[in-house]
Amino acid sequence: MRDIGKYQGIIPAFYACYDGQGGISTQRTKQWAAYLLGLGVKGVYVCGSSGECIYQGVADRKKTLEAVMETVGGKMTVIAHVACNNTADSVELAGHAQRLGVDAIAAIPPIYFRLPERSIARYWNDISAAAPDTDFIIYNIPQLAGTALTMPLFREMLKNPRVAGVKNSSMPIQDIQMFKAEGGADFAVFNGPDEQLVGGLAIGADGAIGGTYGVMPELYMKIFDLCRAGRYDEARPIQYACNDIIAELCAGQGHMYALIKEVIRRRTGIDLGGVRRPLADCEPGDEPHVLRSIGLIDEAIQKYC
Repeated sequence: MRDIGKYQGIIPAFYACYDGQGGISTQRTKQWAAYLLGLGVKGVYVCGSSGECIYQGVADRKKTLEAVMETVGGKMTVIAHVACNNTADSVELAGHAQRLGVDAIAAIPPIYFRLPERSIARYWNDISAAAPDTDFIIYNIPQLAGTALTMPLFREMLKNPRVAGVKNSSMPIQDIQMFKAEGGADFAVFNGPDEQLVGGLAIGADGAIGGTYGVMPELYMKIFDLCRAGRYDEARPIQYACNDIIAELCAGQGHMYALIKEVIRRRTGIDLGGVRRPLADCEPGDEPHVLRSIGLIDEAIQKYC
């Protein structure tokens, strides 16, 4: 029976760290990884949506993962998202991730062309075969990928013994219940939508991977601990506070991750750089949203943590 303990907890989606010229910064990547390790999060999810993976090449993603593994490998759970919009690059990243010793690899389905489910299964299985000694996590995010993980496709993927979990970012919480019931006790299901962490844990999620976890990990770790103790009434107001902060982070002209990085810079002194175009960086009009986000985060941490 598979031990899924390494997946049970709060796993921030790792933000892309750029230098002043917009290239991947090894130094900043290592600094950010060390910061998250020091806070006590369960692990990191590297080169996913929050890592701006679809705007990066294979070399960029290798450089980021190498810096993360040099800093926290063996000290926390590391899941590497390796999907590209073609099989060859995805396979290359999967093999690279296994050689570095990650705990798991993950992949969204191919985007743009609508593929039959047999093609999606072959794509995921080809990626998994390139890392035969590593767990494989399916990333279900239909609102962005354009393809949903259906139960027939899920059952087909469960024939692959390396398939160890689903990062479920679909909005219906019931999907978590169905994947958990079908996958079994030793199959990990991660809550994806940050705004419904309490609900996802209540219905059976083992752990959680989220794009706003890095900007306020203390709050999400508190939610996780309270829910695991069955104290949902205490967790709920913290969820509400997180949701208010998320709304503020999404209210600017710049992309949410641009505002998140500015909040992190001001709260922690860690400069992760901007975001990669075509994502929009912060605009002067975003200043009130940044300041309100900082105030809400500090207030919530003081109140609940």
